[in-house]
Amino acid sequence: MAGGAADGEGLGRRGGAARRPRGEAEAGSLGPLSAAEAPAEGAALPAWMRLYFYGVHGITLDVLVSSARRFARSPDLRMLGFSSPYRCLLHSLTHFALEKVYLQQRGCPSAFVFNFLVYPSVHVGLQTLTGQALLLSLGGGPGGAAAPGALDLALQYVLALYHCQVFLKLFLRLRYRQQQQQRSAPPAPAGSRALVAAGGRRRRPRGPRGAGGAPSQRLPDLLHFLFFGMHGFVDEIFFTFFFNVLGQGDGAASGHTSLWSFFMYGSCGVVVEKLYFYLQYSRGWGTWKRVPIYVLFIYAWELFWGLGLRMCGACSWDYSHYPLNFMGLITLMYLPCWIFLSVYQDLVSNVLERVQYIPTN
Repeated sequence: MAGGAADGEGLGRRGGAARRPRGEAEAGSLGPLSAAEAPAEGAALPAWMRLYFYGVHGITLDVLVSSARRFARSPDLRMLGFSSPYRCLLHSLTHFALEKVYLQQRGCPSAFVFNFLVYPSVHVGLQTLTGQALLLSLGGGPGGAAAPGALDLALQYVLALYHCQVFLKLFLRLRYRQQQQQRSAPPAPAGSRALVAAGGRRRRPRGPRGAGGAPSQRLPDLLHFLFFGMHGFVDEIFFTFFFNVLGQGDGAASGHTSLWSFFMYGSCGVVVEKLYFYLQYSRGWGTWKRVPIYVLFIYAWELFWGLGLRMCGACSWDYSHYPLNFMGLITLMYLPCWIFLSVYQDLVSNVLERVQYIPTN
């Protein structure tokens, strides 16, 4: 996940004044939302990165809602939820459009009217329209695209309030520290280099600053946990969807996961991320030297969670019909998937380290 780079760096030769990179001023295309939020130095999240996050967040809401509805009809401790790659794409596009609507808030004379009438109306209308279009495109026919009921509309209104009052307010305060901005820092004094050579620890580059000079904050581990948990939903939705379509050929229009996967992937992702930073930067291990450590931990973590959930009747997977399985909870058949996800998470961890939160004061 990368954005635009700064054009120039260093000190100006005339007058000795520092010249601000032109690209840094242009990168933050997302304008401040209020006087309290301006100015926020640094680039806004690139458009494609916001699309990515909107898709992950949308699938998470799909899983939560479908799991709650399914549990209300027939209680099942496996807590299965459903979504699909189609809906992931729709969430990315619709919420990217809704972001543009949200940014028009300052043009509305009444904040109350905008927050509780204008934005929710656009949100509910767009979500209903795209949902009906998806049903028709998947061959449901006109009869399969029935008008949403009052309960569905009420749920969409609540989700619209959540997006407007909670999610977007926090999400749009994220900034992305460009990789080349880190290189533009002045060289360290000779004394500090000696400390590093003697085993000292390098300081991380300081990120952008928010309103009133408030320093930006690295995303806390709790948010890393939430992101990896949500990404676990996406991984399983995509995998089960393509497995059903390609492996079984039943033409399923959705994939499934379990609410317990959120905690499994979230906690596992945080630990693997800690291992990555330690093995990469403290031990100097390369990718293919780290991956076996990741995979061993992932298998141990899956076995541990599987034993606990099976005791409670809540385990949502069973590999007993696969070769090379152990107790039906882990199997070497999925080894390529875990290797791929391990390497991919290293890339994601590098990106998350450059995402920072700009406080309002």
